[in-house]
Amino acid sequence: MADSTVNEKDIDVIQPSPPLSSAASSTLDDTYAVYKRNQGLDLEPAEAKRVLRKIDTRIVPILFFIYLLQYLDKNGINYASVYGLQEDTNLQGQDLSWLGSIFYFGYLVGQPPSGYLMQRLPIGKFLGFATLGWGVVLMTTPACTSFAGMAVNRFLLGLLEATVNPGFVLIMSMWYTSAEQPLRLESYYCTNGIATMFGGLIGYAVGHITTGLPRWMYVFLIFGACSTAMGVVTLLLLPDLPSTAKFLTEPERSIAVERVAANRQGVKNRHFKKYQAWQTAKDPKTWILFVMAVGAQVPNSALTSFSSLIISSFGVDTLGTQYLQIPGGAVQFLALISGGFICTKWPNSRCITMTVANLICITGAAMLVALPQHNKWGRLVGLWLCYFQGLGFSMSLTIVSSNVAGTTKKQLTGAVLFIGYCVGNIIGPQTFKKSEKPGYKSAYIAMLVGYSIKLCMVLVLYVYMWSVNKKRNAESASGIHLTPEEEKEAIENGMHDVTEIDNKGFRYIL
Repeated sequence: MADSTVNEKDIDVIQPSPPLSSAASSTLDDTYAVYKRNQGLDLEPAEAKRVLRKIDTRIVPILFFIYLLQYLDKNGINYASVYGLQEDTNLQGQDLSWLGSIFYFGYLVGQPPSGYLMQRLPIGKFLGFATLGWGVVLMTTPACTSFAGMAVNRFLLGLLEATVNPGFVLIMSMWYTSAEQPLRLESYYCTNGIATMFGGLIGYAVGHITTGLPRWMYVFLIFGACSTAMGVVTLLLLPDLPSTAKFLTEPERSIAVERVAANRQGVKNRHFKKYQAWQTAKDPKTWILFVMAVGAQVPNSALTSFSSLIISSFGVDTLGTQYLQIPGGAVQFLALISGGFICTKWPNSRCITMTVANLICITGAAMLVALPQHNKWGRLVGLWLCYFQGLGFSMSLTIVSSNVAGTTKKQLTGAVLFIGYCVGNIIGPQTFKKSEKPGYKSAYIAMLVGYSIKLCMVLVLYVYMWSVNKKRNAESASGIHLTPEEEKEAIENGMHDVTEIDNKGFRYIL
């Protein structure tokens, strides 16, 4: 392998940042010392698999339960809405819709600071305290007696939950190879489907409580207590870096770092870099992902804050609005897990998977728009088909974790994507007009438009990344693909926090 002097010269050519030197530690990955100490050692496949199993056993369950709870927590208002929440908190007119939007105003405000802090601070501790915080906020919800109180409560909940998605994207890129990420990401993202089923069951159970507090309060108390406990567990068990993880031995930490270095993205760099911020702003992928997220999340409110009311509009009784959400959750769960397996077995099938999922969602939204109101079961099937949307959005998260390099650029790209996520979720609830009840025609049309916009953006993203890969392959030494020397240089550049724009050895996973 070429010596460090040659590598530094190469990086100077590729990277429009100040030249590297031995003193320029800010350019080096936080795990660089471990990586360099073991560079060149043969990585035994059996040993690597054993370490991967240990990582899965520790990391995935924590992500699974946090994601399950954050989905239940933010959608607690959906389950509580049919149990007297609106009457007891004096909500009028569009107040319930605004509470759905206000959560995402908090989420929006929380994106820039949480992205910056997660880069600068130990991520395990940061996520643990955030989870603990929103559990406490949720348990205070029963104290709210007005729209103003509920609005403040929802804003704070969104502010704290803003850490989850960007934090998990960063964790995926820190612990797993690009090929491993889809299945692991879907392993926690599938909790959206589980939460839909589980939340419906809890809602159904709460509906049978006849004594004590008003039934809607139990929803928030139960979910909040579980989140608070999970925050403590996260503080104790979620590691900050592969190179410092206490559940791994010293040799296992080296293997964990060596595995992820092959992504050509590095692991994590805690230094904010202005040139990467400019690159984020000028990168077409950033804004394609932004528009994609807006399009995906406008319909999201139908499946989160308003699914109980939608099902109720089909002429279903109160308890039926809870258990009829279970099939939609099952559809979402199976779609996410199946998509994860497909994209793991065929790594360059991510955009194709997103396209298929969006086409199914378009079909479901079209059924809600076109079928007559009396066709209850046809409209229910249309609603359940829309639960495929989680697969398309979760795959867009793997675009950030696998296809964006440079820690500052990755965090900022994720922040822009989740700003789009917030914009879509702010707009979505406003399409549910009380004056249109029970038809909600505007909401269903908005769902159809949102899914169609997202489909267009997926196709544009695929063409862009494919064309860049083709151009870089043609410019490589072989004219077809990277040579072994170019691959080594690309990995070294990744460990020096070089972005995918500057690292000409980087290839997008499609």
